[in-house]
Amino acid sequence: VQLQASGGGLVQAGGSLRLSCVGSGLTFGDYGMGWFRQAPGMEREFVAAVTWSGGTQYYADSVKGRFTVSRDNSKNTVYLQMNSLKPEDTAVYYCAAAEGALRFGYSNLRKYRYWGQGTQVTVSS
Repeated sequence: VQLQASGGGLVQAGGSLRLSCVGSGLTFGDYGMGWFRQAPGMEREFVAAVTWSGGTQYYADSVKGRFTVSRDNSKNTVYLQMNSLKPEDTAVYYCAAAEGALRFGYSNLRKYRYWGQGTQVTVSS
């Protein structure tokens, strides 16, 4: 199984980025998908998640109203649209795949079985 995240980069505060994560080696539509991030010296934290169908999304309070998670199962891809970026959004962003119903434990790292390699997002002030 491979999850390949991309789309990170350097952006000014107030700008936007769209992250993508392509899955291979798994039946993508069977998995709930999540995005997490980790800043230097900090623990990895939940950002957003979407159910297998794309019908339900979950967000951390810190990104609610600014970030949007979506997926296209025909392309084995999950997206994270990030708008109104802030310097505190700077981190390595990881995508992850979870088996089972997402509504229980969607923000828990241990819920997720497979992880991508991460993509760096840097927001300058």
